[in-house]
Amino acid sequence: MTLPPYADLLGITLESSDGAPVLAMPFGADVIGRPGFVHGGALAGLLEMAAIVALKHALESEGRADTRIKPINVTVDFMRGGREKVTRAQGHVSRLGTRIANVETIAWQDDRERPVAAARMNFLLAGS
Repeated sequence: MTLPPYADLLGITLESSDGAPVLAMPFGADVIGRPGFVHGGALAGLLEMAAIVALKHALESEGRADTRIKPINVTVDFMRGGREKVTRAQGHVSRLGTRIANVETIAWQDDRERPVAAARMNFLLAGS
């Protein structure tokens, strides 16, 4: 699975693809906010990429790989500061309809049970 071009700017890589893919974003100059912390925009970008990849994975599983997706809205919850570590994110498609999809994502560093941020996104699904 190929990642959207914005993922390259953030240094995001596909870490695993068993089930919904897990994305990893290394800490570095491109994602730094205040000293020692990940920028909130970079975290939001990682969450968005995880949502898109999870949705594309779900669509491919249903034989709908040619479906175009368009973001409708996003809500991001920042729970704690992301530190100077690799940040991982994974999306979960909570609803996959014929026209609308709902996706939830979480981002974590050391412990998946202690997320640094979470997001909910809604997508419009359009035929090819």
